Amino acid sequence: MGQIAYLFPGQGSQKVGMAQDFFDGSDDVKGQFHQIDSALDLSLSQIMFEGPEEDLKRTENTQPAILTHSVLAFEALMAAGAPQPDVVAGHSLGEYSALVAAGCLDLESAAKAVQLRGRLMQNAVPVGTGAMAAVLGLAPDEVENLCSQASENENDYVGVANYNGSGQTVVAGKAGTVERLLPLFKEAGAKRALPLPVSAPFHCDLMLPVQAPLQSHLETLAWATPRMPWIANVDAVAHDRKEDIIPLLTAQVTAPVRFTQMVQTLLGQGVDTFVEIGPGKVLTGILKREAKGCRLLNVSHKSDVADVANTLSA
Repeated sequence: MGQIAYLFPGQGSQKVGMAQDFFDGSDDVKGQFHQIDSALDLSLSQIMFEGPEEDLKRTENTQPAILTHSVLAFEALMAAGAPQPDVVAGHSLGEYSALVAAGCLDLESAAKAVQLRGRLMQNAVPVGTGAMAAVLGLAPDEVENLCSQASENENDYVGVANYNGSGQTVVAGKAGTVERLLPLFKEAGAKRALPLPVSAPFHCDLMLPVQAPLQSHLETLAWATPRMPWIANVDAVAHDRKEDIIPLLTAQVTAPVRFTQMVQTLLGQGVDTFVEIGPGKVLTGILKREAKGCRLLNVSHKSDVADVANTLSA
């Protein structure tokens, strides 16, 4: 039998009402939310359950919301008797969820870290001056070449932010440059090139001001050695040393998410079952193209937990 990988999503799958099914009827989860709200000095639970959507979309709230949902879903899966994964990984923000699942950090500390991460990211670039776009159906190296040609000076910067599969590459940079590139991507053969509704240009050089203060905060936290390896966003390599965590999370802010390569790493080490844990099914959608023939499972809601746990334990 092959290995099992648990994967955790990044931003984009948040919606009002998220994780409420894990909250309802569980005193333990209610207690966890109380501790998280207190740690963040914010009623994250209220924003997640009641909105308004504008507040939930603010990246300093989105990031701890998705992390909390993902970790609660993971804990519910473990409590239902599912096996520990052989390896974990996350997309962008999801790397923090993966590290919590690997036992490297407690949920409260991680929630506080990603709240700061979100706040720093939003403040790094004035609203409206940065942008991101998804390019569908164009080879990644062609996207890279067009970005390089467009980035002739600092004011025109744009670069690849996510390698999400052979058919989808995300770019980030100066808003005007990204907008100017959209028709050029289509001329080069892209099926679609569309702007993304994000509040800042993540995973590119414009996020450089985030690195030092984020690293300083991460260095104050009590990290533990991971119980299983995790595949890092920055290099798509399996790591098992706690000393690697802070440098990789710091570098991740400005580096592209190499999700395509991460999947290839997982397949190469014998993974044949992928379980996406957290809100939505974005990663599962990518895996349908990039990991054909593998078993793909998803735990987004409390109602998913028992079936997935039974399937994994069979």
